[in-house]
Amino acid sequence: MRTVRNLAVMLLCILAAPLVAQSQKWAGPKCELKPGHYLVNGGLLHLQNATNTRFDDQRGKELQDAQKNLTQALTTGGQEKNPAAWYYLGRYYIMMNDAPGMDSAFNKTEALKPDCKTDTDFWRRYLWVPTFNAGVAAWQANNTDSAIASFRRASALLPQEPTSFKYLATLFYNAAQADSAIAYFRRTADVASKDAKFAQDRKDALYNLGRIQQSVQKLPEAQATYLEYLGLYPSDPEILAALGGVLMQRGQKDSAFAIYRQVIAKADSMGYVPLVRVGVDIEQSVPDEPDTAAAGSGCRTQARSVRPALTLARIKARCDSVTTALNRSHAESSKEAYKLAGQALDASLKLNPYFRESLIHRTNIALGLQDTTTALTMARRLLAVDPMNRTSVRMMAFSQQLAGKIDSTVHYLRIGDSTLVADVTISQFDSTDDGREVKGLITNGRSKPNALFKLVFEFVNLKNEVVATDTVQVAPIKPGESQSFELKPKGPTISAWRYRKEG
Repeated sequence: MRTVRNLAVMLLCILAAPLVAQSQKWAGPKCELKPGHYLVNGGLLHLQNATNTRFDDQRGKELQDAQKNLTQALTTGGQEKNPAAWYYLGRYYIMMNDAPGMDSAFNKTEALKPDCKTDTDFWRRYLWVPTFNAGVAAWQANNTDSAIASFRRASALLPQEPTSFKYLATLFYNAAQADSAIAYFRRTADVASKDAKFAQDRKDALYNLGRIQQSVQKLPEAQATYLEYLGLYPSDPEILAALGGVLMQRGQKDSAFAIYRQVIAKADSMGYVPLVRVGVDIEQSVPDEPDTAAAGSGCRTQARSVRPALTLARIKARCDSVTTALNRSHAESSKEAYKLAGQALDASLKLNPYFRESLIHRTNIALGLQDTTTALTMARRLLAVDPMNRTSVRMMAFSQQLAGKIDSTVHYLRIGDSTLVADVTISQFDSTDDGREVKGLITNGRSKPNALFKLVFEFVNLKNEVVATDTVQVAPIKPGESQSFELKPKGPTISAWRYRKEG
């Protein structure tokens, strides 16, 4: 479960511009700047007049005169080394909403008068806010190209502010552009590291960076990112488990298992959701079965070159032992990883016995371990909360097969393949201020429309007490088509859901 934080669903924030900058009165510089020249002083006076007037035509004339005075001072007036001339030119560009002009003028100001940077940063933010908000508005309108362009402009305006980089990373991640997402999460983390107030941005950026690097098999980079994260938050169980997964993928099984055991030892201090993520991370760290055919072929090729020549029987014995050893090593590693993953999920189910994600992964692990009793127990509990999900039904079929119950296996396979009225998938179960937000999809996989029916949802707390109920009315759905639904049950103690079909 290489999940990322705050990406698929992100709260997009519209920011307010600094209050002083929104006022109708001239705000002077917060650093000591003297015009020092009549043209610079004239530019300043025209800017003040443009700020204070209520009439658009007068404002336009004053701005035109300000630009004329300041440009003349910098080109023919010998004031190119005067920071005040560049500063007031930057203020002119702000009033003209010209971000590149402002940036260039303020860069010159800061180079000539470094102690003005606090002031110029303030005014950069004033122009950054509407640029950033334009990106938010474009994103909300699903115009991602415009959103990316706005956030790029915003990041150039205020490069020490990580939010623009974070939103860019998120957009690229959602567009499946992993390399760009990696680059911008790296930039977010680096920028956020320079100011303690951005600690959460840095934490989330490193978390997401490592997860994405791991998902695209940039394993050395992911390992380095996880270690950087753990240097800041050494006890984070999810990242410890993720690091273990990277080590498993890199063939460092002993180190991975040592980390897994370290995480499981802390299970009593963890919540049920982190425990699920840890369990799934460990489960997914199990490598694919080894390619014994390739290993055997390589072994036979090498054996045939041995002199004196080996007999066919000796070659077979030598190479069969190679493939057997590979299979044995994989089986032992898999069994150990599945056991540790099962421990994490058992701890999660102890806290929340009805959480669907815990149940489905625990069932899968029991199947991997050939644990018939646990597989059947978990599959029954899974169907009790999620009876119309095709995957849940098939997990019961596989559990029955493991138990050697052929008739029951066929029964559940038939339900999953052809007789299930509709396939119900819950895609979102997120916390809100006063309850949960639930989203799902009902798909008709049969050859004819379904009849009208309804799904009655019960939302329960950790004691299996019903906190809220809601109903989804399911209309006839054409074959191969779907009906989405959204529920917002109220109740801060809601921790799981279950449903039943009626009608």
